[in-house]
Amino acid sequence: MINQDDFTRVNNDGNGNPRFVCHFLKLNTPAELNAEPWISDKYSIALARARQLGGRKFHNKQYGGGIVFRCVYNLGELCDQINELTTEGATV
Repeated sequence: MINQDDFTRVNNDGNGNPRFVCHFLKLNTPAELNAEPWISDKYSIALARARQLGGRKFHNKQYGGGIVFRCVYNLGELCDQINELTTEGATV
């Protein structure tokens, strides 16, 4: 389960909207984390889930493996949406 403490605030986007980054492993289900696929497979699954909520790859050296969500004014609601997607039996 993800919570607000798992996010890091980064610089605002060009329009001044807030952006938050979390590590991609927070967007995998427990079964996916315990499975044996390569890290790139886990990243692809997490990125597909994040895109459903407006997330994107975070291309920056300061946070490797990050997924950024922009225009997040209610971080608690985003956490709830991610937790719904990462429950057991969730599909991409």
